[in-house]
Amino acid sequence: MSKQRVVVLSIVHQGLTVTEAARTHGFSRAHIYTLLKRYQEGGLDAVEPQSSRPKSSPHALSDELRLRIIQLRIHLDAEGLDHGPESIQPFLTTEGFTAPSTSTIRRVLHQAGLITPEPKKRPKSSFLSFEADQPNETWQSDFTHWSLADGRDIEIINWLDDHSRKLLSITAYDRITGPIVVETFTANINKYGPPQSTLTDNGVVYTARFTKGKNAFEYFLAELGIVQKNGKPYHPQTQGKIERFHQTLKK
Repeated sequence: MSKQRVVVLSIVHQGLTVTEAARTHGFSRAHIYTLLKRYQEGGLDAVEPQSSRPKSSPHALSDELRLRIIQLRIHLDAEGLDHGPESIQPFLTTEGFTAPSTSTIRRVLHQAGLITPEPKKRPKSSFLSFEADQPNETWQSDFTHWSLADGRDIEIINWLDDHSRKLLSITAYDRITGPIVVETFTANINKYGPPQSTLTDNGVVYTARFTKGKNAFEYFLAELGIVQKNGKPYHPQTQGKIERFHQTLKK
């Protein structure tokens, strides 16, 4: 994800002012206003550096081809036949189209709302020993309370890479809020790049799913295409690594 996208999203969803974003990300205020104008006119894709964005792509799919991909998906499904991208591709070739890759076909189907990703079923015991296969696959986050010597109570939020167990950040605040979650998450993205997914508990600063809504963090993840995973209520073992870090922190 480009720095330009992070800047725009930090203003739109995190609530940063243009001045704050300029100071945080090292852009001039004038350039940020230009990025915001592009975003308003063309969405996130429009904020990419224009020199690296061709005005047209020789590989862009025609509307006719997109429509045919969708039609084949629906038709094959209705006939009870396999209707995945691998099955659609040869039909396109037979009909005289220059068939795109299966990943492109999958993207068209996803954009049309015809693919709903479903997590693979795993044995119950595997959740207790889950570990991401590579860095930046999953970040865990949680916060804990801490009493200072003067009697004040503060809250400490941490971000940890699930695979390497590297502590990405640890910061203290009087109280952890939704904007703080987005702020610390964005700071880590700027430093390490975005993760594929996040794993947190069901605290209201992380999710509003129990009120059938979305909070700022959830909207931010959706904009970035990052998968959000939440632990089962009353089962802190799901975030075992960061829970153990908190125990070590307090020793």
